[in-house]
Amino acid sequence: MKRFVITSSKESQKGDEIDIEPFKLNDETEAFPSEFEIVFISNGTMYRYGFETDKKQIVSEWLYYKPKTKEIELFYRDYQNIKIHPKNFNKGNTLIKGGLIRNNALLVSVAAQFNDSTSIAVIDWFKKLKIISGLHEEGYQGFTVGQIEGSTYKSKIIELLKVADLGIKDIKIERMDVESLPKDMPKELKEKIVKEVNEGKAEIYSDVLTTHKKYDIYKNVIGNMIFSMSGDESSGTQKIFSLSGPILNVIENGYILVVDELDSKLHPNLVCKIVSIFNSKELNPKNAQLIFNTQDTNLLSSGLFRRDQIWFTEKNRYGEVRLYSLADFKSDEVRKADSFEDNYLKGKYGAVPFLDSFDNLNKILSQYENEEQKS
Repeated sequence: MKRFVITSSKESQKGDEIDIEPFKLNDETEAFPSEFEIVFISNGTMYRYGFETDKKQIVSEWLYYKPKTKEIELFYRDYQNIKIHPKNFNKGNTLIKGGLIRNNALLVSVAAQFNDSTSIAVIDWFKKLKIISGLHEEGYQGFTVGQIEGSTYKSKIIELLKVADLGIKDIKIERMDVESLPKDMPKELKEKIVKEVNEGKAEIYSDVLTTHKKYDIYKNVIGNMIFSMSGDESSGTQKIFSLSGPILNVIENGYILVVDELDSKLHPNLVCKIVSIFNSKELNPKNAQLIFNTQDTNLLSSGLFRRDQIWFTEKNRYGEVRLYSLADFKSDEVRKADSFEDNYLKGKYGAVPFLDSFDNLNKILSQYENEEQKS
């Protein structure tokens, strides 16, 4: 959604397919458009923005805002029929009359290109949304390395690693020059990297070096030991280092950080401390937000979350997933003194896997073991 909102007007041409993936486990819904909607606050104003699209065209698109207590429609789009608020989104009429809204481009994205202030506010909010995939979290190591270039950020990152009890006292970036790039690197990629380095937009580095204290047999410090982040440090240390740059960046700017599988490779106590940073008015004065998914049920009993901050996903036998909040339950079903973790594991809130079929697996394994003993 983020990528499409930001780029649909400038990185696609008329007739290009829209990069969308429908629900594939139902032959009827496979042909249905996919719907996206988000409610957010930008510069103190609440917006509700969304759209429906298939691979060929935008089916519908809408934008509302709430300047006071009442929600006001700025525009609603039904294919290429677009209803515009005459006063608060008048830039839209100019774009429509000029035939500038392609059927595979979002109105918000196009309007922002033509300096509509409301659309720019929407686009800017999406640009501030930082997303870290659990599959590619190491990609953010480069972002953290870039942050270290600023002396204040380096000291903050080192301090974060220290309080994480990793034994790291200093960090050094082992840099490369463009002449050291692999000779077999694709020409276009190499030219892009060289261009970004020359413009000061990127740094080339071969490794991150960490400094640890070295002790003698009597536990006296006798010097330092240099470790390679990629070769010597654990995957958990590599992850918290990669996360440290984005965490500090969103805290400083009041952005939103979305992390897939935040708890993977990290100790539960460390995850709780990261969450507590975002909950702290003192440490997070600009109200940066952390959104993450997790398999660690211990977090439910940490006392760190309100009911409306806890969401579950429940998949049915047909592969369909439902998203709902703990706040959706009635007050007599969820009491403040309840153990959210215990109740969840007991299935009171749903969203637990159905594992009764494991009994069949036990029978199969028992039969296999008996056959092995007979033979």
